[in-house]
Amino acid sequence: MQTRSDDLISEDVLFELKWDPKIESSSDIAVAVKDGVVTLSGFVKSYWDKDAAATAAKRVYGVRGVANDIEVKPTTARTDPEIAREAIQELESHVSIPNDKIKVTVEKGWVTLEGTVDWQYQKSLAESSVEKLRGVVGITNNIAVKPRVTATEIKAKIEEALRRSAELCAPGQREGRPRRRRGQHPESSRYKTTSLLNHSRVARMGTVWLCSNRSEMPNRACYLN
Repeated sequence: MQTRSDDLISEDVLFELKWDPKIESSSDIAVAVKDGVVTLSGFVKSYWDKDAAATAAKRVYGVRGVANDIEVKPTTARTDPEIAREAIQELESHVSIPNDKIKVTVEKGWVTLEGTVDWQYQKSLAESSVEKLRGVVGITNNIAVKPRVTATEIKAKIEEALRRSAELCAPGQREGRPRRRRGQHPESSRYKTTSLLNHSRVARMGTVWLCSNRSEMPNRACYLN
């Protein structure tokens, strides 16, 4: 069920486009809204602007979908080999991107990325690195995500981590603090632990007792009840 009128959504989208600092040519973008679906049209100088416009429209409350029909018209023409070389250099500059596994193809300014990576963020990072290049009019991201570990291995590791967490958080067990018996006065464990420290003088700072006798126990903190 639509909660806002198309006119209000259209006004808010235009406002969002106008005040987004990443969009340089917002005045050349037209907005049409029907049943909560926003259609963007017009011209921008870069693919970066086109993608930023769609992202801005999605932020508006009430938007149910975005059709991005904006055309990219670069101010300066660049050849496909120039764009391809710069795209490869951009991928190589990111240590998180396995650039040796990614191939770049450029045709009339449209960049196609192909290859395989281990993680989804690497696929997204490769696209975002290329989309800001001057002369790029569009991107097709055909990079496949093929994790090194299987779903079964991931499940086993998650279960193991949960099991370790359950053991550490068992009732009555707190790391670095002695377990007090039921009915035992909290002060008794303090004096008992102090006696184990050869009756060293201690000074309380929050929940940490620092041993003042540094010659016997240098840089040692005693965590007591």
